[in-house]
Amino acid sequence: MEIMETDNVIEQSLQNSISYPAYNDLLQEYAKEGKTTGPTQDEDLIYYTKLNAQRSKRITKTTTLNSELVSKIAKLDQKNDWLLITESWCGDAANSVPVIAKLAELSDHVDLRIVMRDENTDLIDRFLTRGGRSIPKLIVLNSSKEVLFAWGPRPEEAQELYDGWKNSQEEVPYKEFQVELQKWYNQDGGTSLQQELLDLYLG
Repeated sequence: MEIMETDNVIEQSLQNSISYPAYNDLLQEYAKEGKTTGPTQDEDLIYYTKLNAQRSKRITKTTTLNSELVSKIAKLDQKNDWLLITESWCGDAANSVPVIAKLAELSDHVDLRIVMRDENTDLIDRFLTRGGRSIPKLIVLNSSKEVLFAWGPRPEEAQELYDGWKNSQEEVPYKEFQVELQKWYNQDGGTSLQQELLDLYLG
């Protein structure tokens, strides 16, 4: 496993981060108040924040954890910071963040910290996906604050679906594609995300 040295941007982001319970409270509060994270209070983004608040509750209750990954996390013998970049309106995040949060609860050695992408552009610009600021992005740090690995914005199979849509000659509206992508997430139930995290930890 290749380890990357940390830098001041990561350190500063950790200092400015919030816990998952604080993030979840913010998500639920914004859903009730008709708000969204980020600088743009757009109707679509507000709608997706409301939708994601509901999805988050459902996924937290229904996700089955990977026993091998559970064992790996439980056996961690040094602190790992899980620095997660997201926004309340992000559909991919709504499907992945609750799963990551459940995994983080398995060990006292894991500290899940959350930052908003648009408030931390210097951070996301260090972890671009094909040149884009795609989220969610999970950055796993060891006890020395070195980057062990990064994951995101979506499981590989979901990424292939996204790439297929983006590169297609047919002009399918993004909202229609989102319906198909959500069907994939519902069927997958967090399985692919967990397997990919396990593979990254086993390196």
